Amino acid sequence: MEHIKTIFIEETGSTIDFLRYYRGEEGTRMTVVCAENQTAGRGQGTNRWESEAGKNLLLAVKAYPKNVQARRQFVLLEAGSLAVKDALERHTDGISVKWPNDVYHGDSKISGTLSECTIAHGLVTSCIIGTGININQRLFAGDAPNPTSLAVINGKDADRMEVLGVFIRRLSAYLDMIDGGHHDDIHAMYKEALYRRHGIHAYRDKDGEFDATIESVSPNGMLTLATADGKRREYAFKEVSFIINSNQSNNK
Repeated sequence: MEHIKTIFIEETGSTIDFLRYYRGEEGTRMTVVCAENQTAGRGQGTNRWESEAGKNLLLAVKAYPKNVQARRQFVLLEAGSLAVKDALERHTDGISVKWPNDVYHGDSKISGTLSECTIAHGLVTSCIIGTGININQRLFAGDAPNPTSLAVINGKDADRMEVLGVFIRRLSAYLDMIDGGHHDDIHAMYKEALYRRHGIHAYRDKDGEFDATIESVSPNGMLTLATADGKRREYAFKEVSFIINSNQSNNK
């Protein structure tokens, strides 16, 4: 894959920060940086991404998509989430994408993603997707409510480089689809992969707890929930929480 450059580093503050000012080589459509350790890895908002050095995958991808309008930039996050799902499904069943961008095994979080896009003249000129995937870490000391890893799930270590290789190949394939204008196809795959895509489940918003089903996710990433009385509620990210059990909620 000559159009993909992969950089391995021992330690960095954040893989996203590393790539933010990285220009890449001429003709490279995608640059991947993978670190053994992050000293300032970030989750959503003020959260910190916990990862034991040398145990997991800490990576960021800088891509240069073609003809992605700013209002459709969510398709890049969809592609990243689907690529993580594809890589993990080689090792276990029960993988889904929790809106908007986490990857879950059952009701436990195995991967989280942040993204930032550069916009010019209404188009995405570049996009950085930063992802942490829990591979071989077995103990989590932080305050994340529901982390898991492939080693916890399967009771044995997994080959991190194999997972990385599948992720890169699948993301490259999704980027090819995006460059070809197949945004709706990726959006359909994303919706089919959603955590809680079937059934009635518990949520919480500014007005309190309620039960609802996922009705849809719009192409710009808005989530629509339908309550039992037929009312529809639309949310942007951070406006609603998934209640995973009676003691916790998660919208990270």
